[in-house]
Amino acid sequence: MKKKILIVEDENSFRKTVIKILSSEGFEVIGAENGSTGVKLAQTEQPDLILCDIMMPGLDGYEVLTILQQDPTTAMIPFICLTAQEDRSSMRRGMELGASDYLTKPFTRTELMVAISTQIAKRERLKQEQNQALEEAIAQLNALVYYDSLTNLPNRLMLRDRFERTLPSNPDQPCFIPIAILSLDQLNRFNNTLGTDYSDLLLQAVTERTLRYVAPNGTVARLNSEQLALILPPLTEKPQVEETARRILGLFSTFFSVLNDEVFLTSSIGIAIYPDDGQEIDSLLKGANLAMHQAKEQGGNCYQLYTSAIEEKSYDRLMLEMSLRQALDRNEFILYYQPQVHLQTGKIVAAEALIRWLHPDRGLISPAEFIPLAEETGLIVRLDEWVLQNACEQAKIWQQTGHQLTIAVNLSGLQFNQPGLTQRVIHIIRESQVNPCHVEIELTESALVQNPELAICILRDLKDFSLQLSLDDFGTGYSSLSYLQQFPFDTLKIDRSFVRDLLTSSKNAAIINAIIQLAGQLNLKVIAEGVETREQYDFLRKNHCDLIQGYYFSPPLAVADFEALLSEQRHHSSVVKDL
Repeated sequence: MKKKILIVEDENSFRKTVIKILSSEGFEVIGAENGSTGVKLAQTEQPDLILCDIMMPGLDGYEVLTILQQDPTTAMIPFICLTAQEDRSSMRRGMELGASDYLTKPFTRTELMVAISTQIAKRERLKQEQNQALEEAIAQLNALVYYDSLTNLPNRLMLRDRFERTLPSNPDQPCFIPIAILSLDQLNRFNNTLGTDYSDLLLQAVTERTLRYVAPNGTVARLNSEQLALILPPLTEKPQVEETARRILGLFSTFFSVLNDEVFLTSSIGIAIYPDDGQEIDSLLKGANLAMHQAKEQGGNCYQLYTSAIEEKSYDRLMLEMSLRQALDRNEFILYYQPQVHLQTGKIVAAEALIRWLHPDRGLISPAEFIPLAEETGLIVRLDEWVLQNACEQAKIWQQTGHQLTIAVNLSGLQFNQPGLTQRVIHIIRESQVNPCHVEIELTESALVQNPELAICILRDLKDFSLQLSLDDFGTGYSSLSYLQQFPFDTLKIDRSFVRDLLTSSKNAAIINAIIQLAGQLNLKVIAEGVETREQYDFLRKNHCDLIQGYYFSPPLAVADFEALLSEQRHHSSVVKDL
């Protein structure tokens, strides 16, 4: 392709001579008889080089150069000044304005061609450098857009392209493509404890091992800080998917080396299968994600294949969460009270306040269904405070009617570890005007072991306010015996799992007996929960358990029903049934 040269020259014969020379050298040449025309032609024709006389009427060469330098479309075009003057100040002025070279009239054909070829060659090199820089910039941009900077794995955008390439060319040929989401169960814990640098190294080690298994016929992509997406190699039979899943889990059976540490991780894997579970990558990832969360709910370190039932459950859970956020404001919660009966007297001496959700459409919802959801979303903090406030108000009413009952209220681990807990609890109790010695705070060991030293201080502050303290689910926790002497508890609650099997398991019976004896030595009361039969009652009474709670006496009751039971007790010496 011919190079295009523009010559701006007011002297007609000189302009024609230059045009003739350059045309004979194979250039496409355009002539302009003045500066104004030259500027317009430069902007419209975009020549590869401009020759321009400096001394012209109207717009002189300096003014032409200034205008073209200010226009981004012409600023990079080589500009050679033509002049009959040889003074250096004129040459310096042109170079300062952006001229590429100077030719002094008269000049030879050789001088003209050398100057032109030099500037065109220089522009070609500059274009090549710019193109190379542009290609590198595009490559870097693609890397940022389509690849993860830490692991160099494809990201979600590139995953779509890889999936399209994996699809079978023959739609009639049996082909099952597993799409998996692999969640690293403990990675966030390493990140929070040892920092992002350490967890990044750990993730890179996981990536390398996973790539060795999946490549070259599959794809590993990074979705977020703790999740990888896998397009696994196509399979001819669907049952092969589970064997593949087991092999992926097997990748985590040995440790990962990080900074000379041997680190063990587990993973939760969810798998959706093309084409049965979807034909688009987005729907398959959605299914795999739902299955992965199902695997997490099962305790992790396992895999789960997507089913429509999982999606229905996830939808119901989402709807429940949305309703839960509004339930407090709509006054949809109520409290039930389960009696705690003194074994020796048979009288109701206390009650545990238990929250229930009276949903406007679904009716009464079990706490087993909504409490875990409240804990995951952090709504448990508001729920705990609502329960404490309403239980204290009810306890005050019962005290005014002559029932000196202790009301037990559960506090979640999340609530217990909130800043300012003691002040909020004391404020609620003072506001209700209930006697604090008739309020018992129940806590599980999991709430205490996160920061035992802080927990001891909080418990002592609550104890100083005359509150009763109970350790719930005793025997199922982490290090009960080591903390019992440090924590100022009043009561131990034996977990229902021991009570349920005490008549068929000699080990459980021995554990219960040991707990009762230990509590006696530590001057603690013992409550056994989950008592459902007369045989369990007889065993616990014989072994000097203090209090019992369970369906043998009564399920949790609404306020009116609980008050009826209290009235019945007034007319009888006890509520214990003779069966």
